[in-house]
Amino acid sequence: MEREPLSFEDALQELEAIVNALEAGPATLEEALELYERGIHLAAHCESLLERAELRVRVLRQNEDGEVELQDVDAEALDTWSEE
Repeated sequence: MEREPLSFEDALQELEAIVNALEAGPATLEEALELYERGIHLAAHCESLLERAELRVRVLRQNEDGEVELQDVDAEALDTWSEE
């Protein structure tokens, strides 16, 4: 049976719970390794979801003629734009 993919929020919440459990000190080394491995998978999942969201970001910009247009923006462009 296939599991439904975790949303970003659910994955992040589970990742935070894992961090808290690791900080509290798991009962065994094996448990710590299992938690760590799950955490790595969740972190990669969150990163993938953020990358896909980034591709969907669109920004309204005014061109040289004064017209407003939509432009796709990547992460570097967002950093530059937010500094303006």
